[in-house]
Amino acid sequence: MLLVLLALAYQVGLVRSRRVLAADPDQRLHSRPGYHGLLSVLYAALPAVLVYFLWLIWGDAVLRSLLLASLPPAHLPVDAAAQSALLQRIENLVAGYAPLDQAQAFEQTAAAYLQRLQATGALFVAALMASVAALGLFMSWRRTTAHTRARNQVERFVQFALLACSAVAVFTTVGIVLSMLSESLNFFRFVSPLDFFLGTVWNPRFVGVGVEGQTGFGLLPLLAGTLLVTVIAMLVAVPLGLMTAIYMAEYAPPAVRSVAKPVIEVLAGIPTIVYGFFALFMVGPFLSELGATFGLTVPATSALTAGVVIGIMIIPFVSSLSDDIITQVPQSMRDGSLALGGTRSETVVKVVLPAALPGIVGAVLLGVSKALGETMIVVLAAGNAPVLTANPLDSIATITVSIVNQLLGDQDFASPQSLVAFALGMTLFVMTLILNVIALVVVRRYREQYE
Repeated sequence: MLLVLLALAYQVGLVRSRRVLAADPDQRLHSRPGYHGLLSVLYAALPAVLVYFLWLIWGDAVLRSLLLASLPPAHLPVDAAAQSALLQRIENLVAGYAPLDQAQAFEQTAAAYLQRLQATGALFVAALMASVAALGLFMSWRRTTAHTRARNQVERFVQFALLACSAVAVFTTVGIVLSMLSESLNFFRFVSPLDFFLGTVWNPRFVGVGVEGQTGFGLLPLLAGTLLVTVIAMLVAVPLGLMTAIYMAEYAPPAVRSVAKPVIEVLAGIPTIVYGFFALFMVGPFLSELGATFGLTVPATSALTAGVVIGIMIIPFVSSLSDDIITQVPQSMRDGSLALGGTRSETVVKVVLPAALPGIVGAVLLGVSKALGETMIVVLAAGNAPVLTANPLDSIATITVSIVNQLLGDQDFASPQSLVAFALGMTLFVMTLILNVIALVVVRRYREQYE
């Protein structure tokens, strides 16, 4: 209904501006009729959307208060937690998550009343949205004149919308960091930072809330496992991805490129759980049999298995981004190198790759971030053994897997066993930030040298 009303508002703005122009052909409109149509859409849409979001924020509270007022005093709990649990049961009855025949009579009555309230509330909100949209449309009709600066107002709204989108991204990042930082500080009330960052044993067992000096929260085994898997993945992804990008951009015929590039990019859309099964049932047994032919004992679940499959998953990111960057290098630079006597390979190595280095560094950095944050492949293929090792044939555990493990089950979120997940997340965030800084330094240094 709102979309239909907005389409009508656009047409109303167009018609109104053209009528104003037709009434006095000697005058000129400040803005084109399309801008007047968009301004009418804003007059109609913004109040309606505001009503909708206000209902999203406060609607449940209003319905809950009306529902509490309708409950019999004999069945109304005094405790706030008990009231919340009762309301949750009634809402589950309405949503169909709980069997209605097993509920008490007053709960069935309350569920029917809540269902009527929700239907009435939906109709009320729809009517109110239509009313305020119609009122805004009427105001737009009245205010549309030849001197109305519709273009300025529409562009000002667009600028504000862009600023709001940027602010959402910034504040989201700040909120994530502050939430992780605050919970990490709570964790360090139980565990010493030295024991966490320098500890070599990861075995977080429940000791009790408020007990200081708890052990088994050493980060080094998880950090070693994460870095080991990431290094293996990048040793697979970077050479293969970069060589693929060079071939696709510099050597592949157009017919081959038009087929091979989409096929390679399909790998980026495969869910990671599929890669995990692929690692568990195909790559792991293959590496185990391959190691047996050389007299080596290679377990099916190891850092090598997880790293190889993560590297295969990252290849499309590295190759596709590097390919796009390489193809954007000006053709005049290639022509100049060839004119000076350079071969095609020398041109690629000494001219094209240095010019595309900033983009390639960004592609590799994206791959490293994907490898650091990967979870499902490591859960299925790495063995989940938090041991401090540099042997790629051993089973390991990573930071992301440990975060998942610590937040599963019936955990007390005030205990260090759960709070450690935030400390691990903050550590992973800092690692990614350091990688970004290093990439910026490398790119800046290269650009200065190149210019």
